[in-house]
Amino acid sequence: MRSSREWLDHFHSNAARQRTIPWQENGIGADAAELAPIRRSLQGWQLGETSDGRHLAAAADRFATETDDPAYREVIALFIREEQRHGALLGRILDDAGIPRRQADWGDSLFRRLRYSITNIEVWTTPVVMVETLAMIYYSAIRRATTSPVIRAVCAQILADEVPHVQLQCERLAILLVERSRTRFHLTMIGHRILFAVVMALVWAGHHRALRAGGFTWNYYRKAAYAKMNRAWHRMDPEHYAWPAETRP
Repeated sequence: MRSSREWLDHFHSNAARQRTIPWQENGIGADAAELAPIRRSLQGWQLGETSDGRHLAAAADRFATETDDPAYREVIALFIREEQRHGALLGRILDDAGIPRRQADWGDSLFRRLRYSITNIEVWTTPVVMVETLAMIYYSAIRRATTSPVIRAVCAQILADEVPHVQLQCERLAILLVERSRTRFHLTMIGHRILFAVVMALVWAGHHRALRAGGFTWNYYRKAAYAKMNRAWHRMDPEHYAWPAETRP
């Protein structure tokens, strides 16, 4: 498990080694027919990547104070900045392709309501892990659905960023869950599985056309989603880390 200081080093290093995106003067190297099954999905996903992060930053600030880990505030600030960079990359794709940006999307609105309903850091982090896990499938599908060198390069960059994002959030959940008994932990995981099934279905409902364009049928998508989320659940299990004796229940 990385400390907050180590995560700060990661985010600073990652910001300095971003991939070169082959932006073009005229468009993005994809015609209207190729963009048709993914354009609406890209609009919705881009909107979801453009949050200002105020609510998450506030929850992280409380968590940093409670755990005497001030560096965690900056970790989350850099995490938010990286997500906003994803939104900017997707926004430029839309702009260069002549696709208008959306100001509202039902999936994005629903997800924001879910997160904003409770300010507890665990409630915030749990759906974030799930959505970012599904994002890895989503961007893999988009990358496969197009020959555009711009879109493919952007997807590759975001995929490279999302892997440590999931690791960070899983480690934080392990810290939050370490003092729970195993019975309570397993009950929490049951709740996770119910929520994940809902989130997975909602992402499919909102983006199935784009996912299908990338070769993901419902069964393929579902199996891939659970394969990735099972690894995330493994990483958030406190049993898989070494802890000081006084932190265990």
